[in-house]
Amino acid sequence: MTNSILEQLTHHRSIRHFENKSLSSEQVAQLVDAAQHASTSTFSQQYSIISVTDPETLKQIAKITGHGWMLNAGHYFVMIADQYRNLKIAQQNDADAYILHTTDKFLASTFDVAIATENIMVAAESMGLGGTIMGSVLNDPRKMIELLDLPELTFPLLGIALGYPKDKPELKPRLPKSAFHFSNHYNLGGNFQPELLQYDQLVSEYYKERSTNDRTETFTHHIVSELSRGHDVRSDLFAIIREQGLMLH
Repeated sequence: MTNSILEQLTHHRSIRHFENKSLSSEQVAQLVDAAQHASTSTFSQQYSIISVTDPETLKQIAKITGHGWMLNAGHYFVMIADQYRNLKIAQQNDADAYILHTTDKFLASTFDVAIATENIMVAAESMGLGGTIMGSVLNDPRKMIELLDLPELTFPLLGIALGYPKDKPELKPRLPKSAFHFSNHYNLGGNFQPELLQYDQLVSEYYKERSTNDRTETFTHHIVSELSRGHDVRSDLFAIIREQGLMLH
């Protein structure tokens, strides 16, 4: 029996080319509603969502991310780790807010953001839309904080560019399950090198045959390239997170 949800989940593609059409206010509300009903750590709902519609702010975010194509999206969300709202609740009720500054609560916020973000993407694709989740907002978090007037105990984690797909990219192959799905314990002694070699070949063929931006690439080469980006890439993240009053303990 066909399962439309599984079919959608296993055919996810990142969309970066959009039709020149904005999302309606009703569509945006539906996507926010989907996010709102995602699982949330201890029901504390430790995230916020900012719809960025101001053209100048969008241009600044495009500059931060290095991805000008986002300006053609039908809508842009920024997903915020947020303990500020719960801080206000604590202050209004004379409660000890110490825990909101801990690493535990920052991680809880990131979990909430990630789960809500995926709900938005799944909902968007079910509506015939497509998009890309953008961690590149972290290229300059101080500027993002300034642009969005973010208070203490908040931090911008992800952007989401959404819209009507202008094309349908080929489906990118994923790792073989034996390389990441284990039973009962981490498979330290497993030899997944043969599968990895096969996967490298599969990825190489994918990039060669891709209709746009074809290139010579394997998964192994991709990982090594990521590791060689340098020690100074986003090296100030920890300091900025702590400047926001997060992960102090």
